[in-house]
Amino acid sequence: MHPVKRLLAYAANYRRDFWLASLYSVLNKFFDILPEVLIGAAVDVVVKGEQSFLARNVLGFLGITSTWHQLLALGVFNVFVWGGESLFQYLYELKWRQLAQDIQHDLRLDTYRHVQMLEMAYFENQRTGNLMSILNDDINQMERFLNGGANQIIQVFCSSIMISGVFLALQPGLALIALLPVPVILLGAFWFQQRLAPRYAKVREAAGDVSARLNNNLLGLATIKAFATEGFEASHIEQGSNAYRTANSHAIRFSAAITPVIRMAILCGFTATLLYGGWLTLHGDLAVGAYSVLVFLTQRLLWPMTGLADVADMYQRSVASIDRAMKLLDTPIAIPYEGQHFPIAGVKGELRFEHVGFSYDATPTLQDINLTLPAGKTTAFVGSTGSGKSTLVKLLLRFYTAQSGRILLDGQAIDTLNLQDLRRAVGYVSQDTFLTDGTVAENIAYGAVGATDAQIAEAARAAECTEFIQQLPLGFATRIGERGQKLSGGQRQRLALARAILKNPPVLILDEATSAVDNETEAAIQRSLDVVSRNRTTIVIAHRLSTVRQADCIHLLEAGRIVESGTHDELVARGGGYAALWRLQTGERVG
Repeated sequence: MHPVKRLLAYAANYRRDFWLASLYSVLNKFFDILPEVLIGAAVDVVVKGEQSFLARNVLGFLGITSTWHQLLALGVFNVFVWGGESLFQYLYELKWRQLAQDIQHDLRLDTYRHVQMLEMAYFENQRTGNLMSILNDDINQMERFLNGGANQIIQVFCSSIMISGVFLALQPGLALIALLPVPVILLGAFWFQQRLAPRYAKVREAAGDVSARLNNNLLGLATIKAFATEGFEASHIEQGSNAYRTANSHAIRFSAAITPVIRMAILCGFTATLLYGGWLTLHGDLAVGAYSVLVFLTQRLLWPMTGLADVADMYQRSVASIDRAMKLLDTPIAIPYEGQHFPIAGVKGELRFEHVGFSYDATPTLQDINLTLPAGKTTAFVGSTGSGKSTLVKLLLRFYTAQSGRILLDGQAIDTLNLQDLRRAVGYVSQDTFLTDGTVAENIAYGAVGATDAQIAEAARAAECTEFIQQLPLGFATRIGERGQKLSGGQRQRLALARAILKNPPVLILDEATSAVDNETEAAIQRSLDVVSRNRTTIVIAHRLSTVRQADCIHLLEAGRIVESGTHDELVARGGGYAALWRLQTGERVG
C-alpha cells in the first residue's frame, strides 16, 4: 500500500477533522475567486450603467438600477466576500495544523512504543541516531506536508473546477484555450514527482546517517577528547554531511525545475486568454466586464499552480519519511508481550534452566545449561569474558529467546508468562547503569510508581547512598544530568542498586554491578547486598571473585558450559579453574 494511503488509514480516528479541514479549504477558495468576479461586475456596471448585467438580472428585482446604488451593493457584497475568505482561511489553517499535530503526535508515540517492544537483537543491527532521525525528523516532514501541502492540493483542484465553470458559462470557446495548459501542468508535476521520489528516499537515508554519526560522537565525546581525535571525527561528520548535501543537490536539480516549466505553461494560457478574449471583445462577441473577469480568473486559475512545485517537493519528502516510519512500525515483534498474568507478590523465585542453548552467531554462547537456582538463595556466575554469564540473565529477562531448552520461574516456562509481569518480578542492576536527566529521587523511584519520599530515602539508606546524596546541592532534589554524568561511576551504581531495592523484586540480578567501582564502593555495595539478598533469589555475575565468595552456590562457566559448581571454599579446595582464578586475583597460594 502507498505510504500516504497507509497514513490516511492510520489517521482514521481523525476522519471528521480531515473532512472539516477540506470543507474549510473549499469554502475559502470559493470566496477567494469571487473578488475577480466582482471586478468584472463593477467594470460592467461602470460601462453599461442601468443596462448592466446586474441591473437586468440580479439587482433589478430589488429595484436597484442606478449605477451608484449598484456599486454600493457590490461594495457591501465585497465586504461579505472578504470576511468569508478570512474566516475560512483561519478555520482551515487552524484545522489542518491541529490535524497535523495530532497525527504527528500519535504516529511518534506509536512508533516509539513499537520500538520499545522490539527484541534486543534488532538493535544490534541498528544505529540509535538513525532511529532518532525516523522518530523525529521523518515524522516532522509529514507534519510539514499536512500543515500546508494538503490544503494547497485541495485548493488548486477546487479553483480549477470553479473557474472552469465560470469560463464555460461566459465563453466556452475561450475556456478550452485557457484550460489547455492545465493537463500539461499536471502531467509535468507528476513526471517530476516520479523522479523526485527515489532521490528523496536517498536524502532521508543520508539524513539518518548524519544523525547516527552525531549521536554516536556526542555520547562518546569524553573518549574523543581523551584520544585527541576531534579532527578525525569532524572529518567523519563532514563525510556524512557531504553525502547528505550531495543527495539533496540531486533532488534540488529536479525540484527547482518544476516552477519554471509550469510558468511557461501558464504563459501560454494567459497569453491566449488575453489575445483571443480581447479579439472577441473588440468584435462585440464578449462583454467588457466578462473579458475583465476572464483575464483575472485565468491568472487566478493558473498562477497558483506554480505552488505545485513546492507541493510536489513537500509531498515527496513526506512520502519518503512516512515510508521509513511505516517500515519501522511494520517491524515484527519477535518476543510477544502477551502471556499469562501472575501476581508479583506470589512469586517465590525458584529458577530452572533445562537444556538451554543459545548463540548470537555461528559460535554457541550457551550449550546445554541445566541447573536450578533455589528460591531465596544467592547464586553467582563467574568466568572469563565471553563465557556466557550475562547471556544467562538476558535470556531470563527475555531480552533474547533461548534457541533450545526452556527457563522456568516457579515451575512455569517464562515464555508463557506475561512479559511485563516477568520483568516486574526481576530487579536488574547492570554494569552500564541507565539514569535519566532527572533528580536523585526520580531516578531511585524509576519503575516504582507512587513511591513515597520515606520509601525513597529508606532505599537510598539500604544502598548506602545517603551520605553522598546529602552532600549534593539540593539533596534528593538535585538533577544529575544526562545519563547521570554529574555523578561518579560508584555513585551511579549505588543509585541503580537503590532503585532495585525500592522495586523490591522477588528476583534480583547484579550483572557486573561492581566491576567499574573502587574498593570502598564495592565494599558498600557488598554490605547492601548482604542485607537485601536475604530471603530473595539473587543472581550475581562478577569478574571479581571477592564479590561472590559469600554466595550460596557459585558456577564457573567456560565456553558456554558450566564446568564447576559449589561454594567458594569447596571450589578453592577442589583446585580447579575457580581456584586458579582466585589465586590470580588474590595472590593466595592454595595448599
